[in-house]
Amino acid sequence: MKSFGAKVKEQRGNLGLSQKQLAEKAGMGIRTITSYELGERKPYQAQLYKLAKALEVSTEYLQNDNIEDPSYGLDRMEYVEDMRKNSGTREALDLQKMLAENTALFAGGTLSEEAKDAYFQAVAEAYYDCKKAARKTFSKKKNPQ
Repeated sequence: MKSFGAKVKEQRGNLGLSQKQLAEKAGMGIRTITSYELGERKPYQAQLYKLAKALEVSTEYLQNDNIEDPSYGLDRMEYVEDMRKNSGTREALDLQKMLAENTALFAGGTLSEEAKDAYFQAVAEAYYDCKKAARKTFSKKKNPQ
């Protein structure tokens, strides 16, 4: 099991990047990268996504100490980030969990990457549409007087 900071430092090394180069690539300060690597702090969701993109790993890999494979969740990361931008962090985390649970459907199969992408996109769109409809239906309505 590796901590968040250890994963950041290791992957930065694997890519041959200095802290300065990673900071520039992720749009962050060097001190921020240092504090992540030292385990002094963890990023908010938006920064986590930028860091994961710069390190070429998934946000799930960075967040979960039990995940050893840096490519774990890369196929779902874009959909989760789109949900975070459009609906918020809670909805993005819900979608991330739902997509991770649905990944088991592909175990042992020979589904192409295009088919997986189409599936993830359909699930993400359906989830977003349901959230939007629920918000419209259950939002507080102003009393027209």
